[in-house]
Order: sequence, then structure tokens, then C-alpha cells
Amino acid sequence: MTAQLTNHLWQSTVLAAAAGLLTVAFRRNQAQVRYWLWLCASVKFLVPFAVLLSLGSQLDWAPAARKVTAPEVTPAVSFTVAQVIEPFPAGAPTAPAPQDRGVWIGLAILGVWAGGFLGSALLRMRGWRRVRAAVRDSTRVEIPVGFGRQIACPTVQVRSAPGLLEPGVVGWWRPMLLLPAGIAERLTPRQLEAVLAHEFCHVHRRDNLWASIHMMVEAVFWFHPLVWWIGARLVEERERACDEAVLSLGSEPRDYAEGILNVCKLYVESPLSCVSGVTGSDLKRRIHTILTGRIARELTFAKKAALAVAGVATLSAPVWVGMMNAPAMRAQTAAPAAPKFEVASVKPCVAGGSRIGTKQGPPGGAANVSQTRISTGCAALAAAYPIAGLIQRVYGRLGLSGRPSLGSALPIQGGPGWLYSDYYVINAATESKTSKETMEGPMLQALLEDRFHLKVHRETRQVRVYTLTVAKGGPKIPVADGSCVRPDYSTYPLRPAPPGKTYCKDLGVGGRKGPNTTVNEEEVTVDYFCKLLGLVLDRPILDKTGLTGKYNFHLEFAVDQSTPGVLEGFGPPSDAPPAASIFTVVQQQLGLKLEATKGPREFLVIDHVERPSEN
Repeated sequence: MTAQLTNHLWQSTVLAAAAGLLTVAFRRNQAQVRYWLWLCASVKFLVPFAVLLSLGSQLDWAPAARKVTAPEVTPAVSFTVAQVIEPFPAGAPTAPAPQDRGVWIGLAILGVWAGGFLGSALLRMRGWRRVRAAVRDSTRVEIPVGFGRQIACPTVQVRSAPGLLEPGVVGWWRPMLLLPAGIAERLTPRQLEAVLAHEFCHVHRRDNLWASIHMMVEAVFWFHPLVWWIGARLVEERERACDEAVLSLGSEPRDYAEGILNVCKLYVESPLSCVSGVTGSDLKRRIHTILTGRIARELTFAKKAALAVAGVATLSAPVWVGMMNAPAMRAQTAAPAAPKFEVASVKPCVAGGSRIGTKQGPPGGAANVSQTRISTGCAALAAAYPIAGLIQRVYGRLGLSGRPSLGSALPIQGGPGWLYSDYYVINAATESKTSKETMEGPMLQALLEDRFHLKVHRETRQVRVYTLTVAKGGPKIPVADGSCVRPDYSTYPLRPAPPGKTYCKDLGVGGRKGPNTTVNEEEVTVDYFCKLLGLVLDRPILDKTGLTGKYNFHLEFAVDQSTPGVLEGFGPPSDAPPAASIFTVVQQQLGLKLEATKGPREFLVIDHVERPSEN
């Protein structure tokens, strides 16, 4: 929720800044153009782009559009736009803060906001009661004859009220013109005609309705100074637009300016910005502009086209990003139902013992998997990167067919704190013989969704990443010659290698030699190598090498702060001297280069989860 609100405020602020730049570009044009630009910036505070992103992700033609769009251009452009729209993604999760403290902080923030909202509403209510009192004491009057074509609102009711409030338009849907009693005796006919023309211009423009919308924005986002600055700009451009309209109707600038000044001397300005009067905005600047008698320029075709393009781009960009980055999980919902366990037991357990390869922490790997049974051991549903919980183990596998689960760097976002703190042991069985890959994947996924009422979706966000590129001099990775075969872990027990073949080394990361660790993988792609290193580095790795073959990776590098995912204490002790860092080793031995940048990363978002019922 915090990230969504922060992104919304960022988007609204950026759009307001863009509107401000456009008003500078249109400063010599009609004031109503600048007014509508500021009004769009105000309305944006009420319309989160997340709604448009969600709309784009639900479009049925999104997969077809992704195929039509150039595959090399679309991801780069869409992720760049996504970074601008949502620059505050949630990073890799860590152990959550104590739940009680989080609740109190949330309640405190909500209390401060509610206080500001109520204070703003009460101030508006007090001003509105003053206006309503003037309306109740008013009597209906007729417009004096002879005002000519300037008075073009025969359906608007005109009322005279005692008091010192300035002339103003009251009401949103059926506005009425409220005149102070005796104003016809205090202004000359020409001055009164120009003042009334100004007020009827507010009626034609429905300024009260738009002003009330911005008042709502001010009440909700009272803490944002830009909202109040936009309100001042709206009043300024609103009054200038009416001034330009009055002058275009043929009123004498001097009569009009004197009428405004006399109203300022005799009456008090309305207490509400949604009661459109005649004395608002910077009076000195308005009088100077009126006396010059200049009529602002109308928009040229080029400027109209530029405004249209800017508006369409603003609305379509989040829809397009949502369409291009539609959650991959949506396609899985239409897939055939996965096989399920006939018997399953989910019980809470006490965290304790030692995880393989670590000095402390609860057991994290699957305790036992056969052709008909699975036992997860005592494990949490979610765990901080890089250690995988049950959810990460099921939804975030490395993707190499037949590879056993090594944990996952897929981070989780959302969900309650007990996902990390509560531990469960799952024992399940099926009558028919099933592959290990199916049991640890679709079947365990169906069990989690059934017993924990788990609902998730995937989102792609911009985060800190490493890109793997080919270094100067070209790649030096040994190319796989096919002399070995990958183990097929989908069968149990593991079948012998084919005649004349041996199994490829499949040790992953973690063969420790004192201060160093090793990577030993054969017959794998560069993309798989990137995912493998992503488990131990402090951020994921994107493959930008363009290499598509299979290679043998044999590396030894030092364990340091950039490799927090390397398991401690794994392997026998060694007196081996410290090796070079992983960045140096990758470049010197593989001819590749790791560079820090920003890029897309997939997150698993928890939409709903419940503690399981006892069985």
C-alpha cells in the first residue's frame, strides 16, 4: 500500500510539473487553455495510473499485441516507461518488522491524515454555511432591460441578497447569480453590465463544478503543497479567461476595470473558491491586462495537435505498459487442472535445527520426495532472499527441465508477517506414481492454494540488477561438446547414464574451499548460469550476451559482500588463499562482464493467504 501511494503521488507530481511546463509554452494563448491544463493536473490526483495499468493487463488482445510489437524494442521501451510511472518498486523482501509496531505506525499516519482532512472539510463547511445563509435571505430579481447580447443566460435565476458579499455564482448543477442588494445604484450601467457578463461567463464554463472537484482534491491531499499551488493557478486562469470573454463581447476596458475596482471597494470576496466572483486572482495584474485591451491568441493547429498527442499519450502509456507486462499467471488460470494429492497433512512445527550448509536457521529443503510421497520438512511459506520458502520453491523454480529445486531468487511482496515466522511441515501422498518435478511443482502448488487459500500473481518491476555482457576480446567459456548428459531428475530413482555417456557435473554454487566458493555446471545455457548466480549475488542478473549455445562453467571466486547468498560453512575446511572477486573471475575466465544497472525483475505478489485449518 505504501509503495502504491508513493507511486501515485509521484505520478501526480510529475504530471503537474508537465502541465506547468505546457502553461509556460501557451502563456501567450487564451487563459482557458492554461486553466484546462491545470484542471487536468488536479484531476490526476483522483485517478491512479494503477487503474489504467490493471486495465491494460486485462485486455484480451494483449498477447497478440506483444507478438506484433518488435521483440527487441518492446521490453526496453515498456520497462523504461514502467520505471517512470512506478519508480518506487518494492525490493527483495527481508524479515518483516514486528506486526504490532507496523499497526501503530499505520494508525498514527492514518490519524494525522484524517485530522487534516476533517480540518479542511470544516473550513469549507463554515464558508459554505455563510453563503447558504445569504441565499436564504435573498429575493428573486429581474435583469434590467437593455443589457443586450452580453446577457445570454435566461435560465439562470438572479437573486438579491443583503450583506457585503461580492456578486457571485452559487451552485454546481443549477447555478444562480447572487447579487448584493443595491449594487445597481452603486455601479454605472456599463460597469454593472460588464460585471454581470463576467459572472454569466462563469456559468457557461461551469467553473463552480470544476472548482468543487479541486476542493475535493485539496481535502484528500491537504499535505501536498503542490495541490494548493494548483488551486491558486486555477483561480487565476479562471478569472483571466472570463476577463478575456468579457472584452471579446465588446465591453469597454475602462468601464470593466472600474466596475471590478468598485466591487472590491464596496464588497467582501466570497469565502469559497467554488463561488465564482469577480474579484479573485491577482487584481493588479488583471486590471493592467484589462486596460491594455489585448485579446489573447487562439491556438494554432500545431498547438492543438500537440495538446491532443500529449493527452492521448498520458492516458495510453499506463494502459500500454499494463498490456505489455500482463501477469504471466493469468495464462496459467486457463490451463487444465493439475493432479492433486489424495492424502495431505499440514501441521505447524517448531523452527529449529540446522539447515544444510548453514550454522543456524530452520530447515528449508524438502526432507523427502519419492514417486508417491512428499515431505517438505519444517519450513516457512516465505523466506527472505536468497533462501526459498515453500511458496518461492513452488512458483519460482530455475526453469531448467528436470533440475531439482535449488531455491529461488523470486522475491515475494505483500502478505502477512506470519508467512515468514510460522513454520509448517507438509506430508502428502498419491496412489499413482508421479515424477518428482510434478509433485514439487503443480501438485504442491494446488495443495498450497487449497489449504492456505493462496492467491498470487506476478508483476514485473524496475529494480537494481546486473547485466551480463560479452567483454572486450570476446567470450572464453568452454563450449559443451556433448560428451556428457544432464541428469534426469524427473525419474526416481535416478536412471544410469546411457552407454558411453557420463552425467554432467551438476553441483551448482556452493562447493566451498576456505574463503572461496565454486561453480560447477556443464551443458547449461548462459541464461541458466545467470539465474544460478542470481541466487548468490545481491541482485538478479540479466543475460545480454546474445549467446545461445550450451557451455561448461567451472569457476572459483571469493565470498564477499556482493555474494550474500553463498551458504556459509559448506564443504570441508581449506587453506586455499582468497581468490579474486566474482566480477574479476567472470571477466578473466569467461570473457564476460557484470555491470550494475536497473532492469526488470519479476515479483510474486501475495493477493490472499490464510492460516490452514487443523487436520
